[in-house]
Order: sequence, then C-alpha cells, then structure tokens
Amino acid sequence: MNNFVNHSPYLRTSREFPDDDPNELSVEINKSYVDIAQTVNARTIGLFPSTRPAISGESWFLEGNQRQQGIRQSYPFTGPITGLYSFPHNINTADISQFVRIWGTFFAIGAGSSSFYYPLPYVDVLAADNQVSLYVGLTKIFISVGTGFTPVIQFGQVTLEWISFP
Repeated sequence: MNNFVNHSPYLRTSREFPDDDPNELSVEINKSYVDIAQTVNARTIGLFPSTRPAISGESWFLEGNQRQQGIRQSYPFTGPITGLYSFPHNINTADISQFVRIWGTFFAIGAGSSSFYYPLPYVDVLAADNQVSLYVGLTKIFISVGTGFTPVIQFGQVTLEWISFP
C-alpha cells in the first residue's frame, strides 16, 4: 500500500554535492534546503504553553483536501476542587473550526496514603459516581467531580487542542 499522505516522512542522512560546477552545486543546495524545510515543518511541535496558544505542527484535512492548522494551549489549575469547578479558556470559539483533543491530568490527596495522579477525564469502571469529567463550553473549561470521588483534587493541567478554519 503506497497511498500515504506523507511520502517523505524523514530526511535522508547523506547527500552528494557537486564540487566542479557552481550551478549544479546551487541547484543541489536549494533542493537540500527544500527537503530540510519540508521535513522539519511536517513534524509535531512539542510546545505546550500556558500563556497563549501555540501552533502544534499538526495538519488536519477534515474538509476535503484543505489543510487546517492544529493549535494548542495548556491551562494549569489549583485546588482544592470538589463538585463543579470552572475557569476561562479565553478562546474565541467563533474563530475556530472545532476542538480535536480535550485532556489533562490532576493530583488528588485521599485518606491515608491514597494520593495519586489521575488522567483527566477520570473514569471508574466500578462506580459511576466516582468519576471526574472534563468538558469545554464557549467561554470556560469545566471539571466536574462525582459525589463518590473522595480524594480532593489539589492541582492539575488541562490541554485544549483545536483546528483553525481552512
């Protein structure tokens, strides 16, 4: 199967440059630069800023063959948190196509030595009221702690990823 979007997923490690013709050398250097730029620009960028959005380096093609740029921002929060907690995300949702990832982690202190890091959202397969949900509104991020979740959330982070309009 060779019907992949990324035909050149990596940069080759060696290249021969002509040493006797300056015109051929110029052409080869230009090709080399284009290869490097395309390869570097095709990677996911590992930035998770909390002060303002960052381009994630992801390209989404949800509407035909039109590229949509991925964007992300992280939001640290502190507790103690029980019940429903919300905080602003400061994203103009009218300017984005859609959220593509909503995720995070938190640390909660329980009785005795039951203090753990948890994924956000947290799902308990044994008790439906022992869960912590995460959802995003037009202006705020919401964390809802189930009545059966007895540890108290101390701190955590939420990461939102969205795509721009094509």
